[in-house]
Amino acid sequence: MSVEPVGMPIEGVSIVMPAYEEERGIAESVREVRAAMEGIGVAWELIVVDDGSGDATAEIAARAGASVVRLPRNRGYGAALKEGISRAKYDSVVITDADGTYPASEIPAMLEHAPHYEMVVGARVGEDVHIPLVRRPAKWVLARLAGYLAGQHIPDLNSGLRVIRRPLVERFWHLLPSGFSFTTTITLAALCNDVLVHYHPIDYRRRQGDSKIRPTHAFDFLLLIVRTVVYFNPLKVFLPLGGVFFAIGLGKFVYDLFAGNISDMALLGLLGAAMLWAVGLLSDQIARVGLAQRR
Repeated sequence: MSVEPVGMPIEGVSIVMPAYEEERGIAESVREVRAAMEGIGVAWELIVVDDGSGDATAEIAARAGASVVRLPRNRGYGAALKEGISRAKYDSVVITDADGTYPASEIPAMLEHAPHYEMVVGARVGEDVHIPLVRRPAKWVLARLAGYLAGQHIPDLNSGLRVIRRPLVERFWHLLPSGFSFTTTITLAALCNDVLVHYHPIDYRRRQGDSKIRPTHAFDFLLLIVRTVVYFNPLKVFLPLGGVFFAIGLGKFVYDLFAGNISDMALLGLLGAAMLWAVGLLSDQIARVGLAQRR
């Protein structure tokens, strides 16, 4: 599915807020969004997707003035976002969290950039950013790896505040997971396909309530980054990986020449490099054919 050309005016905005057991912060989050959107001169709606909460999240959100969609069971952050986006009236979609961490006051400024980009990301690089220290090393490593694989610097890989054109989401719908990796996936998919993305600096506040992210999710993010880039640009993975095998095999081969005995390890290293490069080239051709068909 093609995405609308940049420069299109915004006719309306749908704000989608997934929520799972966020009764402590949902009311203030809804009120903050409503205050930010009042008087911007564009039609808008606020959809809270209650992701099977066992508390009063849905009732509190409705009383605060949001339209509420209730899922019968907990399906995950990405699934809640996709449900909300599928019900949105407008093609310009804002996603934000229900835990009070993202400043809704930045939404109007982000919308000013939206006609010129296919996605505007609220990058958490402002002066007041509260990301738990325990998460920062993993986030730094994952961001650098993703930036290398995508071929460009990524100020914020998985920000939960962004403006997205719905056709862009629909273009990569089949890749977007049901879990926390929704934002990471659409970021990488967009960058690997030369989609115009703008990063708008924002602050990031301490969350209300308990975080749903666990340490084991770091491995899931790592696997997702590699998988997504292999899907769109496999040479970024297979070429350096083959280079490692080639360097090991060649180094062992040179050593064996001086030792007077060619070992199996040298041959296996060189053969492994050749196989990885061949797989990479074949995967690259398949990816290019798939990209041409999607266009």
